[in-house]
Amino acid sequence: MIDDDGYRPNVGIVICNRQGQVMWARRFGQHSWQFPQGGINPGESAEQAMYRELFEEVGLSRKDVRILASTRNWLRYKLPKRLVRWDTKPVCIGQKQKWFLLQLVSGDAEINMQTSSTPEFDGWRWVSYWYPVRQVVSFKRDVYRRVMKEFASVVMSLQENTPKPQNASAYRRKRG
Repeated sequence: MIDDDGYRPNVGIVICNRQGQVMWARRFGQHSWQFPQGGINPGESAEQAMYRELFEEVGLSRKDVRILASTRNWLRYKLPKRLVRWDTKPVCIGQKQKWFLLQLVSGDAEINMQTSSTPEFDGWRWVSYWYPVRQVVSFKRDVYRRVMKEFASVVMSLQENTPKPQNASAYRRKRG
């Protein structure tokens, strides 16, 4: 399902933990990392697609997450010319994405990259909030910057509400 401008409707998913870190996933068999994302099927809403992709790519269901926000507008990126499949009709020149910010409410153990017969990812880790903007493949960087800027206040409020250790300096000494 490609629109008249050549963009495929898609959802992007930012999953954060209670500390304001975000899940960063490694593409299967590659050295590139990104947030989970995937296409919207005909007749499917963006939210329905998000929950489907969430399960297919990272094994999480509705009970494992809470929706904190979604982008106000669709965000677009163009594919590099070398990635455009010119022999397919209609030609897809990029993605238009609706992004969702989710908080993981279950444990890390619920994350499972192997729910599909063709997994998208083979690893993941928690990273600092702004880390993905600098690390994602260059053609997605502007969209990531816009998404993270739009969601920043929501995630920062989570960090402010996270209890801090009573004696942080003692905690650091014990660990080191």
